[in-house]
Amino acid sequence: HAADVMPEHVVVTPLRRTKETAELLFPGIKQLEIPALGEMNFGSFEGKNYLEMEHDPDYRAWVDGMCLGRCPGGESKAEYVRRVTEAFVQLMKRALEEQWKDCVIVAHGGTQMALLEQFAVEKRDYYAWQLPCGHGYRLDASQWQSRHCLKVLGQTDYTGGEA
Repeated sequence: HAADVMPEHVVVTPLRRTKETAELLFPGIKQLEIPALGEMNFGSFEGKNYLEMEHDPDYRAWVDGMCLGRCPGGESKAEYVRRVTEAFVQLMKRALEEQWKDCVIVAHGGTQMALLEQFAVEKRDYYAWQLPCGHGYRLDASQWQSRHCLKVLGQTDYTGGEA
């Protein structure tokens, strides 16, 4: 169902699931697609689950390396985080130039974790920012121009539950 609040701007990634989710939550609001905010490129691991890959030596090496290395044909965690954070900096620059009042980003868990690990005032590890599907953080960007940081105001549950 539609969210309780309708933002001025909705940012999505190229994947259909973010666009469809954004349309359900924020019907009629024009979507701005930013490809670089998309999820990590898992290369040859894309679309496969653990059981399909548990005996794949490349997958085992990646997992044994704490999932930090480059996926064959894809990107590493560091490359992914760099791509997402650079795209977010450009998005914030645009938002400030155009004097946006508010914005919702409908993206992926990894995108959320990468941005908050990098820019949240409260410093936490990447995985500590993980939320269940359908949940997000409410952020205050008033310190962006001076400090390039975001204050976490709380969580939002778009699934209809309580957060």
